[in-house]
Amino acid sequence: MGSDSMDIEIEKIIRSARKTIALQITDDATLIVRVPYGISDEMIRKVILKHKKWIERKRREIETRRRRFSPKEFVNGEGFLYLGRYYRLEIVDGQKVALRFENGFYLSRDALSQAKKCFIEWYKRAAYEKISERVRWHAGRTGFKYNRVNITSAQKRWGSCSSKGNLNFSWRLIMAPLPVIDYVVVHELVHLEVKNHTKAFWNKVKMLMPDYEKRADWLKQNGYLLRL
Repeated sequence: MGSDSMDIEIEKIIRSARKTIALQITDDATLIVRVPYGISDEMIRKVILKHKKWIERKRREIETRRRRFSPKEFVNGEGFLYLGRYYRLEIVDGQKVALRFENGFYLSRDALSQAKKCFIEWYKRAAYEKISERVRWHAGRTGFKYNRVNITSAQKRWGSCSSKGNLNFSWRLIMAPLPVIDYVVVHELVHLEVKNHTKAFWNKVKMLMPDYEKRADWLKQNGYLLRL
């Protein structure tokens, strides 16, 4: 695929039995083009050109977000997200556990060299506990039957649903507000019944969670903050 007149790089083209062409800009500014089988490169190029301004605007937004996000330094007073709120970190002496949470994060000075690992482990445990609880609650409310909940280190997917009925969630989701976590949980539960993002899928999500778009928008706008 040439970039002669558009200077827009397409990182990935996915061909499937879909009926329309769809453009997606991922959190790392990757452009993914989803097209039906049989669509020519020339047709794809025309669609990209037509949406060039939108693509460039979305990529500028992502670049602005990147500048606003600073990787954690694990120093006293630094804020760490948990369930949508920032809690301050305090480095402490004489603490038996590496990291504990009590209306704030307390990291043992002895664990400072492994700070990031300690936080990820803590977040994974917290994610499993809280997300499992929300899955049980929503499944009981909606009647969906699932197999088990797994916590993953996925960077680009908040959740997924396997053919065996396993629900997978990124540990980073535990940093989001509870209503946002609930949206991802309901999203994946509906995938147990409807595999693709068809109109039927979104209608079912809306029936179960009428304000899902507001929650999904929060994730789109703030998802880049949910990392260390």
